[in-house]
Amino acid sequence: MSEPTRGSAFQDKAFLVLLVAVSLAFGWILLPFYGAILWAVILALVFAPVQRWLGAILPGRRNLAALLTLLIIVGIVLIPLAFTGASIVSEATSLYDRLQSGELNLGRFLQRFLDALPGWASNMLAQLGVSDVNDIEQRLIALLKEGSQFFATQAVLVGQGTANVLLSVTIMLYLLFFLLRDGGAVAQKIMDVVPLAEEHKSALFEKFAVVVRAMIKGTILVAIVQGFLGGFIFWVLGIHAPVLWGVVMAFLSLLPAVGASIVWFPVAVYLLATGALLKGIALMAFGAGVIGLVDNVLRPYLVGKDTALPDYVVLISTLGGIAIFGLNGFVVGPLIAAMFLAVWDISARTTAARDAEDD
Repeated sequence: MSEPTRGSAFQDKAFLVLLVAVSLAFGWILLPFYGAILWAVILALVFAPVQRWLGAILPGRRNLAALLTLLIIVGIVLIPLAFTGASIVSEATSLYDRLQSGELNLGRFLQRFLDALPGWASNMLAQLGVSDVNDIEQRLIALLKEGSQFFATQAVLVGQGTANVLLSVTIMLYLLFFLLRDGGAVAQKIMDVVPLAEEHKSALFEKFAVVVRAMIKGTILVAIVQGFLGGFIFWVLGIHAPVLWGVVMAFLSLLPAVGASIVWFPVAVYLLATGALLKGIALMAFGAGVIGLVDNVLRPYLVGKDTALPDYVVLISTLGGIAIFGLNGFVVGPLIAAMFLAVWDISARTTAARDAEDD
């Protein structure tokens, strides 16, 4: 009896090694397109309600419902994103050229900005060692040139990598179609093979879907709205590169407390200092009364009862995700943080339940 048992245990271990090795090899093959796969999964989760609604309208026609959902995604997500990217590259290139030619005089801007500050603010800046206009100008020029040059060079990089971009988009759309059509069955198959307790699997998969939807609706969508509003008011007031600054404000809106005001507030002060009182007041009022309130008003409405991460967790995990995964880190970082908290929450509840049973 002992020999077959040892043989069976060895076979189980060998199969486990084979399973891990094959899974890692498959992941390695998919690694070049992990971004396309990631966004296909995210978009499928976010637009699953649209797919179900179309499926109810078109009973028995799953392919048509999935295709219509895919066309909606292309129309409201991909096409606007492509136009926005092209505008960013164009405006960043123009900004870089103005910095190179000296047309953009940051020294004059900084001097007027500092002159417009109240005495207590000027004293505070002096104590912090940032009252030297020339020093600040050199630092800002270096920073802006680096950022503008980065965006400008993306035009060349995108042109050189057009085939890869098109391939990634094609893979994402192809996979997205099948995830929209068969997403429920695929999720159930994955749940069936995950070696965890049934209640743990259900909790983790539910948490994954909830966090993705809450993150897209409550974080990324709010950031997009704030960036759009910021770019819109810049365009209305005739401020250069409104799309570029709108995207910057969208990124900065992830920062708790200050957010997009890092961009619009100094510009409003500059407008007031240079005598453009109407524009400065309009920007100040719009920034505080509209852009600043979007987070408090729109986020609860979009997220509803979904579980949202604390602002400090979103900030830290987003920055860490970007450092490791690039732009995809906006999603990957908070998602990993959410799953980390979910796993530890499940562990704590399981331990508490066992302790209660022992008592």
